[in-house]
Amino acid sequence: MKRRELLKLSLGSVAVAALSGRASAEVGVKEIRIGYQKNGVLVIARQRAVLENHFKPQGIEVKWVEFSSGPPLMEAMNVGSIDYGAVGDSPPIFAQAARAAIVYAAAQPIINGSGILVPQNSAIAGIADLKGKRVGFTKGSSAHNVVIQTLEKAGLTFDDITPVYLTPPDAGPAFGNGSIDAWAIWDPYFAIGETKQNGRILVNSREVTKTNSFYIANRDFASNHGRALQQIVDVTSATADWAQAHPDEVAKSLAAVTGVPLDIQTIAAKRAGFSVSPVSADIIATQQGVADRFFKLGLIPKQIVVRDIVWRSSQT
Repeated sequence: MKRRELLKLSLGSVAVAALSGRASAEVGVKEIRIGYQKNGVLVIARQRAVLENHFKPQGIEVKWVEFSSGPPLMEAMNVGSIDYGAVGDSPPIFAQAARAAIVYAAAQPIINGSGILVPQNSAIAGIADLKGKRVGFTKGSSAHNVVIQTLEKAGLTFDDITPVYLTPPDAGPAFGNGSIDAWAIWDPYFAIGETKQNGRILVNSREVTKTNSFYIANRDFASNHGRALQQIVDVTSATADWAQAHPDEVAKSLAAVTGVPLDIQTIAAKRAGFSVSPVSADIIATQQGVADRFFKLGLIPKQIVVRDIVWRSSQT
């Protein structure tokens, strides 16, 4: 049975049709803990209560935990504090290198909404001008990867800049007051920097590299509750299909959950891509390239093999 026959989304609400197989009750699961950030499909899923509606008939509660970025989300998942969550491409690489208990459950190509900002009046006109500058970003985040690949495009190295490791909530004020010369970031902070902090886009990440975000699961949860995990992925994917067709409603959902103003979330929603897919061979190859680059630069302590922690559902 195909996923879209199992899960149906209506215009104003998400109606999950629990048929057979994947939608049957998962024995032993009483609560599913979801980690999310201020963007993406999981925020929409929370606002529309699609996972709650799906799992309530099975007697399973859904708990939501917000994170400022991917690295702390990975830390929580490693220790078993959350079961499932969404992050950019870099956090799971650092986590795998540290032997974290995680698996890749699904992927989502990033087509827009991230890059590097500089102040409008900055003398930085091109990538080469970043040499010697203070570039702010979250260590171990997808922005970390964007910085590295952007520098490579201009023939620079990581040593040519002064990295300033900041979480998104701290980086915004630092960018606004001139404490950093450039800011590598993702939406909705990317849109905030553009519109509220007088930022200018120096680089859009799609211009320098192909990137993906990922839906990650705790390894033990995936091993012991594969049926529940498959249902979570199915609902996530169906929610993404709905979001792709309804950017205005998505913006309202994001604003309602995150508190980020509607005008900002509208910018982010209208340029985002929401399609969720399996972790294909091509996506694995792209992610392996990121991992190999990080190892070469000494950012992770050992080489890793991404495919080793890609979860494969027995029901697909």
